[in-house]
Amino acid sequence: MLRVLLLTLSVVAIACAELCEPDAQNAFKVRLSIKTALGDNAYAWDANEEYLFKAMVAFAMRRYSSKSTTQISNVLLCNVTDRVSFWFVVTDSSNNVTTVPGSEVEAAIRMNRNRINSAFLLSDKTLQFLKITSTLSPPVEPSTPVWLIVFGVVLCLIVAGIVFLVVAGIQQRKKKNKESTERENLEEKGEVTLTVENGIPCETLDLKAGHVNGVFAADDERFTSL
Repeated sequence: MLRVLLLTLSVVAIACAELCEPDAQNAFKVRLSIKTALGDNAYAWDANEEYLFKAMVAFAMRRYSSKSTTQISNVLLCNVTDRVSFWFVVTDSSNNVTTVPGSEVEAAIRMNRNRINSAFLLSDKTLQFLKITSTLSPPVEPSTPVWLIVFGVVLCLIVAGIVFLVVAGIQQRKKKNKESTERENLEEKGEVTLTVENGIPCETLDLKAGHVNGVFAADDERFTSL
């Protein structure tokens, strides 16, 4: 009986070793930068930390699917290095000899990434799942709705256009009125200017109403009387 039990345990151990190995199907590599993240407050990675990691992965799997019965024993770690990197797989709790599809593990990790990071006091940059893309921060929603901002901008542009057209129209009207006034002043100007031709003073003819030069009129009367 003891031999059968030992043989069974050996087979399970060999099977688990084959399931968890670098680049195995459904296996994921994890790299932690504890010293970089925490500096002098960095903690040592030991068996207790490994147990916590397994617990967090099992928690993520159970939270991802209500049908999941993943236990800590279903999370296998291998190739653990001193620089704190390792591989892990999640085995099927129903038979413990096959692994859970990588897509399900990835979805569970992504869904609970913040909880896992918080457990180790790390972030996406210092706790890296190399085959799993980092979670994105939720978009920051502005306090003012986007449609209201767009509406305000469009309204301002319309008002600015109307003001420009009104001002341009007023300036154009003033310019036309000024030109018309100057033209009328030139046409209605009736001033007579004196010019000197061959020593004889002459008056300039009024272009609008006409004007008789007094000098020549006086000469005509003098010669007529003779």
